[in-house]
Amino acid sequence: MPGVSVRDVPAQDFINAYASFLQRQGKLEVPGYVDLVKTSAGNELPPQEAETWFYKRAASAARHIYLRKQVGVGKLNKLYGGAVNRGGAPARHADASGSVNRRVLQALEKIGVLEISPKGGRRISDNGQRDLDRIAAQTLEDDE
Repeated sequence: MPGVSVRDVPAQDFINAYASFLQRQGKLEVPGYVDLVKTSAGNELPPQEAETWFYKRAASAARHIYLRKQVGVGKLNKLYGGAVNRGGAPARHADASGSVNRRVLQALEKIGVLEISPKGGRRISDNGQRDLDRIAAQTLEDDE
């Protein structure tokens, strides 16, 4: 299908398809601590899907950066953060782990999906945009 981009595909479908692509490809460098680490100070437990959550976070971050010009680690921390359970007190926002998001961006940069932006943060590379559009077209074909 000509002219299919990531914007044309539902977010969850694209993220799952790109995460499985990254996992099958085997090039994404996954840190050794993924089965132990919490993804935010506001969480009580690590993610339930110990094998796949890092790939899903990488796919989600790649999609987020694709839709914007450039994104830094701090913006991703805000995006993936959430409410902290404070008992009887009202919940408050807590940012996600900067270490996890930094490792995701570094891993995507290493395989050529992202590049460092001159204005700060990371942006999608030409090869990365081509890959994401190809996966989006395949996902749209599978849905139809």
